[in-house]
Amino acid sequence: MHLEIITPDKKVFEGEVSEATFPGANGSFQVLKNHASIISALDKGAVSYTTSNGRKSLVVEGGVVEVNDNRIIVLAEKVIA
Repeated sequence: MHLEIITPDKKVFEGEVSEATFPGANGSFQVLKNHASIISALDKGAVSYTTSNGRKSLVVEGGVVEVNDNRIIVLAEKVIA
């Protein structure tokens, strides 16, 4: 799957991932290959994803995530860490 994490200032990450976990407004959720299309609001919390180099994590200060056709776009208000 292709993941992009974008803030108003810059593109934080772009690359291929095998899975990703998000702090959804109604609880955290995981996205795997061929996930159904969704759009969800994000709360402040950890966004984790697994690349060929291992698992990575960063903290977002809210935002929106869209999943469609194995493409994930995160529009984060701010990335804290």
